Amino acid sequence: MVRLLPAGHHGAAHGHGTGHDHGTGHDHGTGHDHDGHVPGQGAGDRTVILQQKVLAKNDELAQRNRDWLRKRGVLAVNLMSSPGAGKTTLLERTAREMAGKLSISVIEGDQETALDGHRIQAAGAAVVQINTGVGCHLDAAMVAEGLRALDPPGGSIVVIENVGNLVCPALFDLGEQARVVIASVTEGADKPAKYPNMFRQADLVLVNKIDLLPYVDFDVRSHEADLRGISPGALVVQVSATTGQGTQAWYDWLRRRTPAPRG
Repeated sequence: MVRLLPAGHHGAAHGHGTGHDHGTGHDHGTGHDHDGHVPGQGAGDRTVILQQKVLAKNDELAQRNRDWLRKRGVLAVNLMSSPGAGKTTLLERTAREMAGKLSISVIEGDQETALDGHRIQAAGAAVVQINTGVGCHLDAAMVAEGLRALDPPGGSIVVIENVGNLVCPALFDLGEQARVVIASVTEGADKPAKYPNMFRQADLVLVNKIDLLPYVDFDVRSHEADLRGISPGALVVQVSATTGQGTQAWYDWLRRRTPAPRG
């Protein structure tokens, strides 16, 4: 397994490295001088301008990733969820059960440790681990490094397991062709209503841990109704990454989107 540390990574002291502010008014490692503000420009104005510049630069890099993937005939899937929703467990099962049927590699994003990367590698997939320090998401530059390290073959799938978070990852295009959100029944049914930006851009929503439905308070109907109001076109599939229930629909979804290898 390859482990990458983004430029400027210093453990707990590391900011995003991208300058993304999230509207808090504080600097994330951009070198911005808090005292050297532009006269007549408030902190809120500077925050908006900084965020716009960061997102514009990220979008440019994301398009380069998208072009690189298209030329190679590689499908990239941005897999997002809150922490503990089951992304890694799903990828472990996918790697084991699709071995010899689908060529899958993984860019694994976490703030610290390579624990999840080792789990996925043990299941049989090639993995690049990216640690973001205190950063709450992957960005297009990090993914570009991961793609170069993986060097995926044409006709394969790269799953980008983003940092567990229902806010920041929704803002950053990575160059992926599809976005998948995992919603665990143990989190409660209100997540689409509370985090609409995440679910609005989803191509597929996997409702995970359905084996626990008899034991938790999760209103399937209200969850789907909220989701339909936010993202009418998203496909919804109920799965259990632990038992395997419903995962065939996930595999079929991946197969339908996997491009033919380019000559």
